[in-house]
Amino acid sequence: MDSLTQIVLGASVGEAVLGKKVGNKAMLWGAVAGTIPDLDVLCRYVVDTVTAIEWHRGLSHSIFFSILAAPILGWVVWKLNKKEEASRKNWSLLMFWGLFTHPLLDAFTTWGTQLFWPFKTRLAFQSIFVIDPLYTLPFLVFLILAMFQKRTSSKRRRYNRLGLILSSSYLMLTLILKGVAHSKFLKSLDEQEIAYTDIDSRPTPFNSILWAANVDTPNAYLVGSYSFFDSQEVRFSPYRKNHELLGELKDEDKVRRLIAITEDWYTVSKQAGDIFLNDLRFGPLGFDTDAPKFAFTYQLLQGEKGVQVKEVPNSKEDAKKMLPMLWNRIWGN
Repeated sequence: MDSLTQIVLGASVGEAVLGKKVGNKAMLWGAVAGTIPDLDVLCRYVVDTVTAIEWHRGLSHSIFFSILAAPILGWVVWKLNKKEEASRKNWSLLMFWGLFTHPLLDAFTTWGTQLFWPFKTRLAFQSIFVIDPLYTLPFLVFLILAMFQKRTSSKRRRYNRLGLILSSSYLMLTLILKGVAHSKFLKSLDEQEIAYTDIDSRPTPFNSILWAANVDTPNAYLVGSYSFFDSQEVRFSPYRKNHELLGELKDEDKVRRLIAITEDWYTVSKQAGDIFLNDLRFGPLGFDTDAPKFAFTYQLLQGEKGVQVKEVPNSKEDAKKMLPMLWNRIWGN
């Protein structure tokens, strides 16, 4: 999830664990703990693009890291707050839950997380987008209300508890909504007599009303969208795989690893002689199949040291074009 959401979750968990003893300091250090796992993004400055992607949401987002780091960080925080009545064990417990709930929440996103690192299985329920205002904003409001109460106040605990219950309930609701949307995609494929080998569904940006699905067919991937406000059947748009464009590049180490990261959901395009690999798990930006742009695209560059992989950044113009299309599509076809 986004940084703000993880800060809110960490602060709320910190309050639940230690708020009665140390007040707002529990929220502060809970927020710090909730932020620490995402520091793995800094590895992009010291390793190549593919390695950075492999490491993201890896070790720092695992149960192993939470158990290992919690007592160390707990000792540091205890040293900094010796005047408080909380013990080293109390602080360690707060840090553990702050660290652990971060990847637990990330497991519900499309990217997922390697919660059981060093095992390579990536846990991804794909039921919530990385930024979802319906999850974050009510949670944030209750956290702020709790923050301004005395640490011994029953209202403080009640507000914080309501925030946790409401956000967790919404998270569970997204699993139900995903199940309904996924069933709709399966039914539409059956009714349209589309033969396929695999299907993958996910929420679209910023909401849990409009859902998208990738469908694997022999020559192309089909991408469909379904809103709970739809009155017409699901329409699937084809995106040619073009895997043959990779040629000998497919045998290069970094390319093979990048394909593994996409879990074989990828298309290849060629522009001005350059080869681009598009990660289809996060779908196209918008609904333009003639000149599609994807959330994650990587340029494959041949160099003296072998193939170099460069992530293609998205522009503000892409977002400006996508948001109106997304808003209109949410309200039905």
